[in-house]
Amino acid sequence: MFLSEEKIKDLAIKANDIRKSIIEMLVEAKSGHTAGPLGMTDIFTLFYFHILKHDPKNPTWEERDRLVLSNGHICPVLYATMAHAGYFEKEELKTLRKFGTRLQGHPHREYLPYVENSSGPLGAGLSQAVGMALADKIDQKDGARFIYCFLSDGELDEGNSWEGIMLAGKHKLHNLIAIIDRNNIQIEGVTEEIMPLEPLADKWKAFNWHVIEVSGHDFKALNEAVEEAQTIFEKPTVIIAHTIPGKGVKSFERNYKWHGKAPNKEEAAMALKELDEVRF
Repeated sequence: MFLSEEKIKDLAIKANDIRKSIIEMLVEAKSGHTAGPLGMTDIFTLFYFHILKHDPKNPTWEERDRLVLSNGHICPVLYATMAHAGYFEKEELKTLRKFGTRLQGHPHREYLPYVENSSGPLGAGLSQAVGMALADKIDQKDGARFIYCFLSDGELDEGNSWEGIMLAGKHKLHNLIAIIDRNNIQIEGVTEEIMPLEPLADKWKAFNWHVIEVSGHDFKALNEAVEEAQTIFEKPTVIIAHTIPGKGVKSFERNYKWHGKAPNKEEAAMALKELDEVRF
């Protein structure tokens, strides 16, 4: 998956456009989560425009990779990225969280069949991804595609996360790659004050996972991390991606209070102006 400097620039421009869409969605909805979606935008952009084996014109293609979103509250970045990738019209993004919309506050597969799973209860997504990876292994299809699971660091407070981690390690699910949004915040504050996770890498290693740590905003490093993960055949891989919550808008960055609130009109105008002034 060679990534040229030209392609990296294109991805950066695309990520900036997706961040603008996220702000526009949230201010229109008057509710939703801001910090996580902005922080994960670079990762979603890299996956949908470079890594994932998928086809927006044929979303049910059997051999597609599966991308399972566990922390469903960051769905604005999922919806925005999918719209920019051509799964549906960008205009629909403005219906986020509105009555009758397909774009629910947490992804709902029944309403939006392009998504791989319904999510909301934190900690459940990894177990869903483990089930998909295990099914492919049983069907001897584990070499045809990868199952990717995006999850938050805060949801590792949930015990069922560790049940899924343990099961994947037991079955050596090399077709499963988890990506943790290690942004160090959750709704009530800083993760290491609420429920310390460190030493996080050592914990995953103890459950028989291959562990990679990387910046979640470095396209080249992220791409190389996924390439490495795809070469590991004796165990599943977790990529601990260190991200900046609220990335792209200075007044939002690293502030846990933006975890679960949307910008008002003035804040959105400020954020969009800042993103418009980014130079590549």
